[in-house]
Amino acid sequence: MSTPNLKIEDLHVAIDDKEIIKGLSFEINGGEIHAVMGPNGTGKSTLSAALMGHPKYEVTGGKAFFNGEDLLEMDVDERAKAGLFLAMQYPSEVSGITNADFLRSAINAKREEGDEISLMKFIRELDKKMEVLEMDSSFAHRYLNEGFSGGEKKRNEILQLMMLEPKIAILDEIDSGLDIDALKIVAKGVNEMRSPDFGCLIITHYQRLLNYIKPDKVHVMMQGRIVKSGGPELAERLEAEGYDWIKEELGIEDETVGQEA
Repeated sequence: MSTPNLKIEDLHVAIDDKEIIKGLSFEINGGEIHAVMGPNGTGKSTLSAALMGHPKYEVTGGKAFFNGEDLLEMDVDERAKAGLFLAMQYPSEVSGITNADFLRSAINAKREEGDEISLMKFIRELDKKMEVLEMDSSFAHRYLNEGFSGGEKKRNEILQLMMLEPKIAILDEIDSGLDIDALKIVAKGVNEMRSPDFGCLIITHYQRLLNYIKPDKVHVMMQGRIVKSGGPELAERLEAEGYDWIKEELGIEDETVGQEA
């Protein structure tokens, strides 16, 4: 099995004819965790939605390849079946569908007909993953995210990640609104996934998440582009000094790029 790969070349994305992402390039391989940081309105969440194929986000230029295939030619379900996963900043509530039913259906949708996961194997895997995330067994039978707190929704996104075992995951502000205990549990779930067969892009405002999920690379996004990349020490400096030193170093003027979705 080849190493997972997500490659973005000079990507441009617009919302309602307003360009938000203005020529962004990066590459993630299996075994790597990358973090994208940047001020509000720089296009971080726009990037995640565009890569997953949200129809509101129009790709106006550039290329994107997932395991060598043209990602931009794939429908949303094709991207998911191929192994691309998005943990959303604001997970949706779905009434009438339990967590367990949703997860089993999602797993079987990625499998060939006749190769569906058995009920017993599914239950064993679900129980194991929920134990890692310190989730009560009752969560399996509750409707998807309905009545969940913000922290419970984020933990549920990581449960989906662990059960679906994607090749590349995009985690959009998975730490937003989490207290320190919940943050540690969410990080534990992501770290459980680390392997040469899994790559991850973490979008975050804060270095604190990266204390628990050690990134291989950190990218700073401003004005719709990646303007600086480095190791974990880059996130630590951003936490200590903010973004002004990068703006001064690169001659970037303040600019409101647009509203992040």
